[in-house]
Amino acid sequence: MGNIFSSLPDKFEQEFFEELLRHKSVKIERIVSKGHTSPKSGWYDQEENEWVLVLEGSGTILFENGSEFNLKKGDYLNVPAHIKHKVIRTDQDHITVWLTIHYI
Repeated sequence: MGNIFSSLPDKFEQEFFEELLRHKSVKIERIVSKGHTSPKSGWYDQEENEWVLVLEGSGTILFENGSEFNLKKGDYLNVPAHIKHKVIRTDQDHITVWLTIHYI
């Protein structure tokens, strides 16, 4: 048994990624951010679909087409495969805990 809020890092310079489960065509991951963003250059262009849920904190996802989504606690978003996107903001004062499900 695990708890999504256990073992959260206190201080960290880079986003914290933890794979929680992998099975055939599904990967579930916890990401912890605090003021982190995607690298300045480039976009995420993933082979699989990604469903994202903000469990704590907030963040903003920008798509290559200019669409921007501000997510807060409880908000979720589905990102289809090969739709280029990046995280342009996460809460700087509090941690943001993301739950992501990558699937085919």
